[in-house]
Amino acid sequence: MLYPQLFADLEKARWDMADDIQWDAFDASLLSDEQAMTIKMNAITEWSALPATEMFLRDNQDDSDFSAFMSIWFYEEQKHSLVLMEYLRRFRPELAPTEEELHEIRFNFDPAPALETLMLHFCGEVRLTQWYRRAADWHTEPVIKQIYKTLSTDEARHGGAYLKYMKRAIDRTGNEARLAFAKIGFLMASSARSGKPMHPTNLHVSKEHFPRDTIQSRLPDPEWLERWLDEQIQFDKECEGRVIGGILRNLSSLFGEKFETPAELNRYRKQLLAGQGE
Repeated sequence: MLYPQLFADLEKARWDMADDIQWDAFDASLLSDEQAMTIKMNAITEWSALPATEMFLRDNQDDSDFSAFMSIWFYEEQKHSLVLMEYLRRFRPELAPTEEELHEIRFNFDPAPALETLMLHFCGEVRLTQWYRRAADWHTEPVIKQIYKTLSTDEARHGGAYLKYMKRAIDRTGNEARLAFAKIGFLMASSARSGKPMHPTNLHVSKEHFPRDTIQSRLPDPEWLERWLDEQIQFDKECEGRVIGGILRNLSSLFGEKFETPAELNRYRKQLLAGQGE
């Protein structure tokens, strides 16, 4: 089982919201209304760990090890939402999310192949690591800068934990796992083709709720993500390259291959598919 060691490792790295965040360093003159509003949107978005965890537990009922790990992931992701809300509660209480705004993003996701979902969320952690690093650079107020740096480090650790479960899946199912990971990895690394940043929170996940079946579509400001990325934190081509590079490097290591572009990963995926037909 991976859960016991992951629990021990993540327990050692855990930060305390009361003692480790330097709340007393807050400088009101360095926080704009525009910046504060983005904190609210990220606080609500992080709350989506709740429906995501419900999805993971539903779709992994045959995997108690991974389901147990969800207890850690869920706790830490909800803590991300909580620390952002605590920041607003202390310093911009009028912008703190309401319970209704938080509950709006809790809805049932359609069932999906467990291995593809695992890869999707691994890629999401890689992307969030970079988004939050950039957010920490964009913000000028020292406390929120520290918070975003802290969240970025957490997301990187979560990505590492998902990677361990991906390695385990390859050991158990071989090319079935490789094909699932290559398929989703190619899609998530192909942001130039899709015309938007690919992340679990802006993907359609429920036919019943379409078109309001993405997390982003159910936020108070559904258009905020693109504006945050393009105009505010300025997540440019170089930044996006770090995300794509992270996905390709990890899959290269996982598969024992070398992928320098999404196209090379896609060729590998097609080779796997051809092998299934032999």
